[in-house]
Amino acid sequence: MSGRSGVMRIAQVAPVASPVLPGAGESVEQLISLLTEGLVARGHEVTLYATANSQTSARLRSVQLRGYDEEDDLWDWFRAESFNAASAFEHAGDHDVIHAHDFHFALPFAGLTATPLVDTPHTEIAPEVIAAYSQRPDVHIVAVSDHQRHALGGHPNVTVIPHGIAFDEFPFGERASGHLLFLGRMLADKGPAHAIRIAQTAGMPLILAGPAQDGYDVRAEPGVDGERIRWVGKVGPAERNRLLARAVALLFPLVYPEPFGLVLLEAMACGTPVLASELGAAPEIVEQGVTGFTASTWEELAALVPAAAALDRGRVRCAAAERFDVERMIDAHEALYRRIIEGGR
Repeated sequence: MSGRSGVMRIAQVAPVASPVLPGAGESVEQLISLLTEGLVARGHEVTLYATANSQTSARLRSVQLRGYDEEDDLWDWFRAESFNAASAFEHAGDHDVIHAHDFHFALPFAGLTATPLVDTPHTEIAPEVIAAYSQRPDVHIVAVSDHQRHALGGHPNVTVIPHGIAFDEFPFGERASGHLLFLGRMLADKGPAHAIRIAQTAGMPLILAGPAQDGYDVRAEPGVDGERIRWVGKVGPAERNRLLARAVALLFPLVYPEPFGLVLLEAMACGTPVLASELGAAPEIVEQGVTGFTASTWEELAALVPAAAALDRGRVRCAAAERFDVERMIDAHEALYRRIIEGGR
């Protein structure tokens, strides 16, 4: 540890597809920013390994000037991620613990240094990665939900730490304006087609907000007319918050399980209840009849729209904040790092 009592030297290794920016960017980068800034605020010596155009109060080390998502002529994004992860291990002596996020590029370096590795797979874990974890029982894994923990099988060092957000950065919407909202990337697996059917069945307007993705055109879905059911494309944080705060409910009708769902917390922070598929981590996140409802089919979710609309929006926000405030997430990581550094499991 640092010469200062209780101060830990912590490396945070971010993906380098895009910069880490406070309150902006993709979910993983936002979470890394919240964790990094929170640890710095608590007096720890934090180094962030991320793109050079990231913004942080931690020490920033970069091998990638900007996110490779901005490089149209990039051939090999694996190289960018590998070199970024390698940089943290080249400086392993500067750190008491290295925490890598998302793409598992740090895993092959874990045995090359005595500095312990914490790895958080924020997305679905490939079978090959689960097999690699089984060969590295010394690596500490942060699962973001019990659903993800079960997917990891019997790895000996798994700690469940749910995501958290800064609730005070989201506006409370005391009264909804009458529309349902689907917010996320336009992928078939995320269920935008089911969101449209839910809105049509409930007789309510629907706004679909999120970036287009290759292989799926939400505008081709029956019912998308640009009026009652409209796609508004990708939105920034301010517009995201406005849409969330004014929505009657957020629709999260997944057709494929996800290990978390940060947008659920963002909706609840605005007081907006959620209607989610009973898949993945959603049943862990949604407090049934308090912050929203889960169901196994879109038809059941459509029938629950009136019940969701009747929920106390103030209670939605308060109940979610009690479980998912960012300080809880930082507390849990801080305790995990300290336990690992002090030789515990």
